[in-house]
This record gives sequence, structure tokens and C-alpha cells, in this order.
Amino acid sequence: MTDGIAVTADGEVFRGRSVGAGGIAVGEAVFNTSMSGYQEIFSDPSYAGQVVVMTAPHIGNYGTNPDDDQARRPFAAGIGMRSMSRRHSNWRATASLGEYLAHHGLVAISDLDTRRLTRHIRDRGAQPIAMGSEVTEAEVRAAASAAPPMEGRALAMTVSVDEPYVRPAEGSARGRVVAVDLGLKRDILTNLTRLGYDVHVQPATVSAEEILALDPTGVFLSNGPGDPEPLEGPIEAVRGVLGKVPLFGICLGHQVLGLALGGSTFKLPFGHHGGNHPVRRLADGRVEITAQNHGFAVDPWSFGDGNAPAPDESAAPWEVPLPAELATRFGLARPTHQNLNDGTLEGLACLDIPAFGVQYHPEAAPGPRDARGLFDTFAGLMDGTA
Repeated sequence: MTDGIAVTADGEVFRGRSVGAGGIAVGEAVFNTSMSGYQEIFSDPSYAGQVVVMTAPHIGNYGTNPDDDQARRPFAAGIGMRSMSRRHSNWRATASLGEYLAHHGLVAISDLDTRRLTRHIRDRGAQPIAMGSEVTEAEVRAAASAAPPMEGRALAMTVSVDEPYVRPAEGSARGRVVAVDLGLKRDILTNLTRLGYDVHVQPATVSAEEILALDPTGVFLSNGPGDPEPLEGPIEAVRGVLGKVPLFGICLGHQVLGLALGGSTFKLPFGHHGGNHPVRRLADGRVEITAQNHGFAVDPWSFGDGNAPAPDESAAPWEVPLPAELATRFGLARPTHQNLNDGTLEGLACLDIPAFGVQYHPEAAPGPRDARGLFDTFAGLMDGTA
């Protein structure tokens, strides 16, 4: 094993041992609080441009297998962990995590003080980090200093598919969903096809005219990486289909929907990444434990006159107020979900057109399945029964 080193943009140094490829990986440092599902996390396109720090202390004990990949390859720029298992044991495993990292040329460091690194991110905010092996500390430090921030980066355009493709429905097709790939995960397709929809996956460059030419029953906006505001093409495409066909967006797709409706987004201090985030459903107060992976959020007070109330520093996160209604370019909308860790908007639904979005991942992969019923809600919207 060779030595590994990681340096944050503000100069904090962390040492460990390399368990992946040599060289330097650079990206925004974020921490993920999931206890399992490391392969799905590493292969989630939403992690493009990011170095993922796993807070669970032991990673790799059940190995890896092709069925758990969420995309054609891992998209995380690099991986940091406290301890990588020397052995793996699971009947589904076809390779160890170390073999998986080596096969994909993924830079990874074990034996890091991930608790200290997580506290550093939490206290100082998500920021660029460089990590590597077989290189000098000076080289890693220089790479961290030169790394660009996440703001302004349209990374969704770099991870989307180049050509359209179709995933057929399981059994008889009840309709056709056009899925705009902003960083689409495989298990999202599975949830749509199991409900009986042929899914026509389109690149992020697709226009409204091209979407409507497919005569869709509904349009789905996927998750994805980076800053949503530079995505002018997808935002304009969404504006061109809103009100003409039912639409559902998750994660980055939710943010693109918010921008298309006339709102704005903002950068979270260190994002939401993990499979244990509590979200309250505003209609009935029920709390769902959700899987999340995003660094930006929709500002609910950016709609209409944009007059947000003065913040109450003594209020708990679940007491942070949200507007009762949102005045959008396409009529009224309402907030539907709220994050109980920081009070941010986690979902919205349009009242005058058939469209809604949530900030989290109802397909999970990995994570709890509390919110999987949102796919049924989308089906009801397409069938006219919701």
C-alpha cells in the first residue's frame, strides 16, 4: 500500500493510504451519511465533480457487483473512507471494492480521519479538495488551490447520454414517459417501467419541440450534478412543456422545475448527502426518511414579490416558515415538503398545471423507500386520477 494525502482548498491536510488508482483527484468535498450502498453512491452521476467522504467507518465488507451500479461507470471524482475492508463476503458479490476501484481507475484513500474531515466540511462548508498518491504534498496542495468552485458549473451537460434510447415497460405499456437525462440513475428507470411505462431517455440538450414530438404521457426530469442555474437549455425546454403534459422532477430536476417556474436557487453550506434525511410532508405532517444527494436548493421566497420574513435565530429547523403559496410564471404552486434538518424546501406542486417536484430521491438506491409512492403519484397525474 502506498501513502495517500488529501488537502482542502483552505489548506487542511489529511493523510491515509491509497486503496485505488494513483495520481490526483480533484473535486468538491462532501460527506455522505449512508451506512451502506457505497457502490450505488460512487456510481451516481450526481457526484460528478465531487470527492465523496463516507462517514460510515467500515466500507467494502460486502464487495461489489454489476447490478448495483447506477450508471455506466462511477462518476465520483474520488473517495475518502476511514477503513476499507480487507475481505468481502456476500453471495451477490463478483469483486471486492478494491478491485472495483482499480478497474475504474478511481482515486481513493482509506485510513483517513473522516470524522475530522466531516467536521471540517460541516464547519467551513463544502469546498474543493485534492487527494492522491504517488505525488508530493506540494502537488496536491496546488491542485486543491486551483480547483474551481461548484457554482456556475453545468456538470449535468457532461454526464448526460449522447443519444436517446428506450427502456420498455414491464408487461403491457400504459403510456410513454420522456425522461430528460441530467444524470439519470438506473433505479429511476426501473421504478417507471415497473409501473407500465415505456421510458424514452433523452439527452439534456433535448428541446421542448423534440419532447412533445414523442407524444409523451408524461415528462420526467432526473437528478444530476452541479449548479442548476447555468442549465439554460433544459430550463427553456421545461418551460416549453409545462402545462401541456404532466411533469415530475427530482433532485436537480426539481431545481430545474423551480427555475422554469420563475424562482431561483442557492448553494447549501455543505449539501444534503445520505440515506437518512428527515422530510416532513406538509399536507399531513407525516415524516419520511429520505435519500438525498444535492448541493443546491430552490428558494421558495424567490417567487412573486420575493419578500422573505426576517430569520428567527431562535427557531428550530422545523419551525422555519415557508410561504403558503408560490406565485409562478404558470400560476400558483404550493410547498409540499420541508427538510427537518435545516428547514429548506423539499418539494413543490403546481396548482394550475400538472407538475410537481421533490428535492430528494424516491427511488433511493441506496436508502429507505418511504417516498417510493411518489412514482405512483406521478402515474396518477398521467392517468388523470391524482
